[in-house]
Order: sequence, then C-alpha cells, then structure tokens
Amino acid sequence: MPDGNTGIGAAVKRKEDGRFLTGKGRFTDDINRPNQTFAYFLRSSVAHANIKNVDTSAALTAEGVVAVYTNGDMEGVGGVPCGWGLTFQNGDPMVEPVHPILAAGKVRHVGDPIAVVIAETKKQAKAAAALIKIDLEDLPAVVNMTNAVEGGTLVHEEAANNICYDWAIGDKDEVDKVFDGADHVTSIEIINNRLIPNAIEPRVAIGDYDAVSQKYTLYTSTQSPHVIRLLMGAFVLQIPEHKLRVVAPDVGGGFGSKTFHYAEEAMVTWAAGHLGRPVKWTAERSESFVSDAHGRDHVTTAELALSKDGKFLALREKTYANMGAYLSTFGPAIATYLHSTLLAGVYTTPLIYSNIIAVFTNTVAVDAYRGAGRPEATYILERLVDRAARELGIDQVEIRRKNFIPPDAFPYQTPVALEYDSGDYEATLASALEGADVDGFEARKSKAAKNGKLRGVGYSTYVEACGAAPSAVAGALGARAGLYESANVRVHPTGSVTVFTGSHSHGQGHETAFAQLVSEQIGVDIDSVEIAHGDTDQVQFGMGTYASRSLAVGGSAIVKALDKIIDKSKKIAAHIMEAAESDIEFEDGTFKVAGTDKSMGFGEVALAAYVPHNYPLDVLEPGLEESAFYDPANFTYPAGCHICEVEIDPTTGVVEIVNFTAADDPGIVINPIIVEGQIHGGVAQGIGQALLEGCVYDDNGQLITGTYMDYTMPRADDLPSYVVSTESSRCTHNPLGVKGVGEVGTIGATPAVINAIVDALSELGVTDMPMPATPQTVWRAIQEAS
Repeated sequence: MPDGNTGIGAAVKRKEDGRFLTGKGRFTDDINRPNQTFAYFLRSSVAHANIKNVDTSAALTAEGVVAVYTNGDMEGVGGVPCGWGLTFQNGDPMVEPVHPILAAGKVRHVGDPIAVVIAETKKQAKAAAALIKIDLEDLPAVVNMTNAVEGGTLVHEEAANNICYDWAIGDKDEVDKVFDGADHVTSIEIINNRLIPNAIEPRVAIGDYDAVSQKYTLYTSTQSPHVIRLLMGAFVLQIPEHKLRVVAPDVGGGFGSKTFHYAEEAMVTWAAGHLGRPVKWTAERSESFVSDAHGRDHVTTAELALSKDGKFLALREKTYANMGAYLSTFGPAIATYLHSTLLAGVYTTPLIYSNIIAVFTNTVAVDAYRGAGRPEATYILERLVDRAARELGIDQVEIRRKNFIPPDAFPYQTPVALEYDSGDYEATLASALEGADVDGFEARKSKAAKNGKLRGVGYSTYVEACGAAPSAVAGALGARAGLYESANVRVHPTGSVTVFTGSHSHGQGHETAFAQLVSEQIGVDIDSVEIAHGDTDQVQFGMGTYASRSLAVGGSAIVKALDKIIDKSKKIAAHIMEAAESDIEFEDGTFKVAGTDKSMGFGEVALAAYVPHNYPLDVLEPGLEESAFYDPANFTYPAGCHICEVEIDPTTGVVEIVNFTAADDPGIVINPIIVEGQIHGGVAQGIGQALLEGCVYDDNGQLITGTYMDYTMPRADDLPSYVVSTESSRCTHNPLGVKGVGEVGTIGATPAVINAIVDALSELGVTDMPMPATPQTVWRAIQEAS
C-alpha cells in the first residue's frame, strides 16, 4: 500500500469535490456547440384533450426561428420505449400504449409536449411558442386511481378500465386460509404519497450531428448513457449504435429520475440531424415538475395475520400503482418485482400474497425514485408491525425481535422469490437502541409533557434489495436489458491507472471510491488513478447507475479486471526475475520471488509491459490493459434499523424531529465518509416524504404543487443531527463483500418518522397519520381524536 492508507476502509476525502466546490464542474448546460440553436417545448396546459389543430404559421415567421415541429413532422420516429414488460395474472401481456415524442392526436397530461420551437436563442424560441395556436377539445380527466378503474374516461382506448396490468405473487388461497384461522389480524390502509424528484440540476439535452461522419451526438444529464443510446438509437430514431454517441458529463443529482429515456433527448437529436445544427434544451424548474418522471403514488390495503403472542403468520396486500399517462422506462417493475418481493422484510413471515394493479391516469409518468419500490414495501410492513404491536400490547422492539430472521438462518429463502445471503438484524437493532438512548426516552417524554409537548419514538427495521440482478433472472421477469456492469483498466507505462467504468456518478463519489479499489488491489495511490465514465465512445458498454449498484456490480467488474492485470503482471515479473510464475508473490504494490530478495515494483512491471526489451513476447502481448464484465449471482441485501424521536406541539400540529438514529448494514465499507454522507442524504429524503413533500393534482388533472411555493422541500432547519453507525455483514457472492448504501436512508427513515408521530399521539387515540404529516394534517388528527 502507498504511504497513508487510501484503500478499502480509508476515510479519504472525495477527490471530485475540489472542482465542484470551486465551481469548476462541467455539467451539460455548461456545454455549448458551435452554431448552436435552442429548443423550447410547448406543452399542454390541460390534462386530457383531443388535438383538433395546431397552427404554427405565426411561430415559423417569428424572429430567430429556425424550425417548428409537431408530431406530423416526425414520420418514421418511434415512441419512447418501456424497458420492462409484465403480464396479467392470466398471462396476457400488459397494455403498452405508444408514447410519442410529441403528442399525437391527444394530450394525456399537463406538460405533454405538443410542439417544439427551435430558434437562435432560447428567448426567441419561447416567444415564438406563444404564437402557436392550439385547438383542443377538452375531455374529462381521470386522476384518482379508484375512479380510473371504474371505467368511463379512458386514458388509452386499448387499456380497459385504465388498467395496465393486474399482477400477483404468492399463493392467495393458502394465505387466505391462514388469515381465516389467525388469532389476530391487523389491517391498514395506506396512501404512499406521490413525490416529485428535484435534483439540483434540471435535465438538459444537446443534440448534434456531423454530416461528414453521419454521426449523432447527444449530450445529456443522464444516469445511464449506454442505456439511452440503446433505447433511443434502436427504438426511437433507428440509428445504428456506432452512429450515435451519448455523453453524460458531470450530473447534478438524479435520484433515479435521470435513469430513464425522455422524449426531449430524442427530439433534440432528431432535430439536429434535420437542421444540420446543434439543438440545446434546458428545462426550466416549473417544466421539470410536469415532465420529469414522478415517484411513489400507491394506494394500498394490507393485512398481517398473527398468533396471540405476536408471531407473524401471513401478510397480504392489494395495491393500486399509478403509472401516469405513459409507461416510463422501468415503471412496471417498480411496483412489482422491486416492491412485492421485499414484503418479507427482515421477518420470518411464512406466507405472503401481493396483488398489484397498475393504473393509467392523466398525470405525469411514475417511475423509480430513490429506493424505487422498496420504500413503499417497507412503509407498508413497518406500519403494519407498529400497529400490530399496539393492538396486541407488545413492545415495539420485542415484536420485531420475536420475528427477526436469525443470523444462523442464512441463506434465507423468503416466500416472495428472494433469497437473502447474509444479515444480522439484531446487531443493527442493538446499535440503534444504544445510539438512540431508548432507555432514557421515558424521562425525555415526561420533560416534554411539562413543556406542553407530546413526545414519541418510532422504529423501522428494514431490508432492501440492491444491484438489480442477475441478468438471466431479470430477463425472465420482464427486463429488456442486461443488468451486468463493465470495467476496463488501463495501466500506463509510468504505473498510473485509468479505469473506464460503465457506471456513472451523479453524486456518489465514484472517482474516490473506485480509485480506492485500485489502490487496495495494486498498491498505487488514489491520486495516480483516473476514473472515466459517461461517454459511450470512450467507455465500453455499461448499464449505468441506479438501484445502489455502483460498488456491488460496477466495483466488482473493476476488481475482476484488476485481477487480470495482476495475473499478467506476475507473468511479466516472473520472466524478468527469472522465476517460476508460481513463485511470484504480490503484496503492497511489489512483486517478489518467494524465498529470495528479488523484487519489482508495480511501476517497473508496467514500464516493462510497454518497453518490452526483456519481455516474454512469445507468450504475452505488450501493454497492460484488461477488461471485465460482472453479472451478479443475486441481489445484495443491505438492512438496518432507524429510530426517530419527535416532539409535537398539540396547539399547532408542528412536528420536530429531536433525535434520529440510523444503524445500517451496507456490507463492507469502502469509504466511511461517503457512506455516512449517503445515509444522511437518504434520511433527508425519507423525512421529506414523511413530513413535507406531496404532489397534488386537482380533479381536472392540474398540478397544484407545481412550484416550490406549493411543493415543500426539506431544508436544513427541518432536519435533525443524525446518529449514524454501520454494522457490516459481508455479502457472500461478490468479491468486495459490499451491499449498497445509496437508498437505505430513504427506505428506513419514512416509516420511523410516521411511527414516531403515531406514538406521540397514541395517548389521544390517534392510530394513523397520512403523509405528508404537515402541521395542518397533524392538527386535524388531534382535533378529530379529541
């Protein structure tokens, strides 16, 4: 190892932060191409209508306008594809309507793009768009899922009762039998509130075209450059992949919402080819609210069957999942295979049945948002457990411990398809109990009462599935792409290293963590390691970053490539030091001949590989560069316990989080600073959903929460100081032993907060609290209970 550990486990400060903190990051909007034009999308102001006519004549003659396009101009252009297919319970394929780049015949949600104006400046494009005359025949909008499935107004004519699919997992008859004979049944109705992703950087797309090479380039703020190239090239624009380059430079946050292929990306690329000039589009924040895929939005009825002493016997749920007006890239998977398969949680519940009905509505499409199905499942489960404990008079900690999967039960097969490879749920619970000082809670509650406040504590013990793998299984379940990751490691003659990774960073710290892997394995300092990503012309095919997969999948690919580097280097060192390859040992960046004082540094071997004067050319090629693909054998399963303590002013309904403790098991920790930062960010978003954030449409499909005046984001003064700890159990099936950390905070936090509020108000008779638990919502619950 280099002087000062920069390998696995080292608390290394993030290498990339220097440029970000000094304003030197290079984001898509920082890019401007020669002779560039600007696009502005004219979007529907109504949720549902027939398009009778679009008159663009005035816009075409406006100052600076280069072109105006509507759907009728885009012959031969395909719709935005969905990347996951499902079936109804009877085996029929899900209903998969065409999602046109520009609205065709109908608009189906506020924000649906009808036309695009391209001009010399953005101001000119926006002014010209105001001149377009659109004749719309209003249709009734369907927003509420319960109303949608009753029929009447259809979002898509081919979707009877607006149902995309009716899917299930588990044996309903067997589950029902258990419920019929159970000592106790706990029931709950839950609305998992719709959320609007708000990355600090809005989406940006720049299309470019080189007539000489007949090659397109798309610069875009995406989490998945190669996925965008595949979907847009093959299905939308029908461009051969070698004629389409996708570049994602620095990306300012994504949280899942920048994983998907969006119509604007295809539009600017197509237009650039038609005009022979670059076309740039940058979303305005209010535009993002009605065009970026939203998250969550489930309506659920769930039940838990228990014995009289609190053992879980069976669970069943029926959930209506909002798809919005169109299917987004991974939308169908979020409510099914990334949700229902997590309903076992950390518990030994022997039987589970989940029925998911996906519904089209006149709203923005819904897809993955930090956690993606797992927060929804955990929220259902942990609210059920909390309520069951109260109904049976069992302590919240005791009922969880009674039903935990014990450490010696792994690998553990759940009743909903997944097999957990490792975990120690008691360890994270014990760590959280200590960090939260639960023993001192009653004293703090009494003190709060003297000050006129209500104090409560809430628990959440969770497990999630990360990595989205393996490809063969995912393909059988409906995935229309592979779920591996790739890496190319290039050692330069001087011993420095460039890693080309198919993963993509949008805040995770890849340039640091991936460099630490290299430092650990071959002994170079992280400052001698460059991490390259985001350019499909530079990087081999990769799947991008989502589902907390970067280290578990992307990092494992890097390790496999490094193993090949070491194997070849041993052969080179053996030749130069005139030893058998089996006698070469490698440790801390040095190759040694066992039992002798002969040695070579890694840099010497690298130089020999490129200056092969004394080199086994008869058996080895010159150079030192290796590639690897890694397709996981299973998901990884981070888990943990979050404990939230709140204080409520009963006169105003204001909730203050006074303590928050997160004890998580992310597997082996590569960089504790990055891990803690990821947990902090995830918890903030989980708290945001619980207390503040809620996307609201009116009955006409108008977005009521369309600006920051109405959609409340968590601020620093809304958040507590966290107590964060990790209790690592090693993943057994990837070479690093890592599990993932990017989403654990979001998954564990939300139910802990709501359970704490219910606990604080339970003495008043309050048994439930809808999200977001705003002061008005809490105050109303207090008044109704009293």
